[in-house]
Amino acid sequence: MSARPVELFVDPVCPYAWMTSRWLLRAAEVRAVEPTFSVMSLSVLNEGRDLEKGYRRMLDDSWGPARLAIEISRTEGAAAFACWYTAWGERYHVGGQHDDRRAVAVAALDAAGLPAELIEAYAPVPGDAVEEALRASHEGAISRVGEDVGTPVISFGNGEDSVAYFGPVVSPAPKGEDAGRLLDALETMSSLPGFYELKRSRTVGPDFR
Repeated sequence: MSARPVELFVDPVCPYAWMTSRWLLRAAEVRAVEPTFSVMSLSVLNEGRDLEKGYRRMLDDSWGPARLAIEISRTEGAAAFACWYTAWGERYHVGGQHDDRRAVAVAALDAAGLPAELIEAYAPVPGDAVEEALRASHEGAISRVGEDVGTPVISFGNGEDSVAYFGPVVSPAPKGEDAGRLLDALETMSSLPGFYELKRSRTVGPDFR
C-alpha cells in the first residue's frame, strides 16, 4: 500500500504550526502517510486588517522567515525546507531564541546543510519573485479553506480532490499511537463532504514537549 499524501501549510514563526508539524511527523511513523510541508504566511493573511499594534509589529517582522522558507522550498525542494524548518523550530520555538530571527534563520541554514546565500531572500523586496512565490503558496492553502483561518492548514489528497482544514491545533503534540489516532480521525472527517468545522477554546499555551 503506497503512502497517502498529507500536506501541511505552515508559517515558520507560528508555535502551533510547529507543534502540528511535529505531530504529523510522529503520525507518519505509525501510519502509511507521506507528509509534505508547504509555506503560508500570517503576514499575507493579515494584510490590511486593523490589528493590535504589538501583533502588527510581529507580523511585519515575520516576512523574513516566510520569504526564506519559500525560497528554500522553490530552489532546493520540499525536503530541504523540511530540514530547515526542523532546525529553525528547534532553535526558535523550542530553544526560545527570539531576539534575532535572522540570526536563527542563518544558523538553521547551516544546520540543514543549505547554501548560506539563501539568506539573501530574507529581506523584504515588495513585488520580487520571492514575494510572488510566497503569495502563490499562501493562496494554495487559502483557496482550499477560505480566509477565516490561520496557520497551520492541513490538506489530504492530491489536486482538485484534496480536502483541507485549519489545524489541528495541539499542545503538546501527540506521540506514538495517539499521533496515529488523531490522523485517523482527521482523515475520516476529510472523507465526509458535509463536514466543515470542529473547535473548542484553547486553555493552554505552547507546550513543546
